[in-house]
Amino acid sequence: MHDELIGWLEWLGIDEPELEALCGDASSRRYYRLKKPQNIVMDASVQKEVVPRFIGIAMLLQQSKVRLPTIKAFEQHKGFMMLEDVGSKHLIDALDTSHRSAYYDKAIKTLVQIQNTPSKGLEPYDRGFLLDEMNLMPQWYMKEHLGRSVECVEGRILLESFMLIINEVLAQPQEIFVHRDYHSRNLMIDSNDEIVVIDFQDAKSGALTYDLVSLLRDAYVELDAQEIQRLVLLFKELKGLEVDDETFMRWFDFMGLQRHIKILGIFARLSIRDGKDAYLDDIPLVLKYILEVGSKYPELDGLVALLNNV
Repeated sequence: MHDELIGWLEWLGIDEPELEALCGDASSRRYYRLKKPQNIVMDASVQKEVVPRFIGIAMLLQQSKVRLPTIKAFEQHKGFMMLEDVGSKHLIDALDTSHRSAYYDKAIKTLVQIQNTPSKGLEPYDRGFLLDEMNLMPQWYMKEHLGRSVECVEGRILLESFMLIINEVLAQPQEIFVHRDYHSRNLMIDSNDEIVVIDFQDAKSGALTYDLVSLLRDAYVELDAQEIQRLVLLFKELKGLEVDDETFMRWFDFMGLQRHIKILGIFARLSIRDGKDAYLDDIPLVLKYILEVGSKYPELDGLVALLNNV
């Protein structure tokens, strides 16, 4: 914690601010709990551009009445922000309770609200970006993490599989507001048992099922197949989508493949480049998703065989 942050809080009229460091996330931002008055303080001084983006996206989400932590104060040039403290309970902390299904129902309803948010002006999830994300996997997971160089034939299998996945992702409805990290660690539960959405500053415009798959095939939590099916159909019903279940599940599956292939690369990179080794523990579940879903589609046999043999 640096003196500038303390100085800013004192400038706001808080005498001798007491700060308790909170566990960080995958980013370079740091979070603290301020004891009096009780608030959360974000230090994004090494990534100052986060602050205006956070405020802009928050204003968009508020148009759709999405529950977010209230912004109390900010200093854009220094990268500081003070937010409402909504407690310490995340969706992931409520998974062993009898209310688990009710919370997931609320998370689905909140997602439908989020998708009512205008996405105009947000960067699109286009073909190039989808491919760049998946290319993190051969670079960081295969080459850097496993020490396995990609041979010429394997490179062709990967590229063909990636293009197939991208085509399926782009075949579903687009220009939807996408949170990009809508999962059990980024959904909080406040004192009224309401879902509070955090970590939304990287939102983009993209595919219908992106956030749905982030929630239901979560890199940190495995839901059973029946529960996933129930929640997928609840989402489809609430959205009033006129598409058959088989087509919708195909969209959902291929979107998940794109996201999980990317995540393999990101988790390996977080360990190797950023020294955040805890993410390596989550790789087996992500790999399991890719292999199980990929095995449903014969056109992805090459990708499945390749990942089974690395």
